[in-house]
Amino acid sequence: MAELHDLSPPAGSRRNSKRVGRGQGSGLGKTAGRGQDGQKSRSGGRIRRDFEGGQMPLLRRIPKRGFKNINRVEYQVVNVRDLSRCDGDVGLEALKAAGLIASLRKPVKILGEGDMEKSLDVSAHRFSKSAQAKIEAAGGSVTVIGAAAEDVS
Repeated sequence: MAELHDLSPPAGSRRNSKRVGRGQGSGLGKTAGRGQDGQKSRSGGRIRRDFEGGQMPLLRRIPKRGFKNINRVEYQVVNVRDLSRCDGDVGLEALKAAGLIASLRKPVKILGEGDMEKSLDVSAHRFSKSAQAKIEAAGGSVTVIGAAAEDVS
């Protein structure tokens, strides 16, 4: 049986690296395989991937539109019709356990799509007006997490 210390790569599968700039006799002396003069023959002389030979680059040629709001808050949305999957009080942990939200770190907004069958006490970061109305009409209650009471919308 072969042991680890007996293993060696197959013959011809490994090559010695090129030893450039070690004299004319090596075959890679003088210009060291880099051709003649120019930017590419110099040490550190490389051309950026997006360089277009001095032509106005594509990224600067095309028009720029809009902006990205760095203060944007991205809510995980849950519809009222899906709340029936949860039992008892509906909080973030219950929504996560039911598979309705992916993360406990991102804020949750309850939207009013669908109908509410049972009375539930729901707590989330935001509620749409229609969702709040449907939950309260079914005999449930709405609790806003981490916001002032007048900030409910």
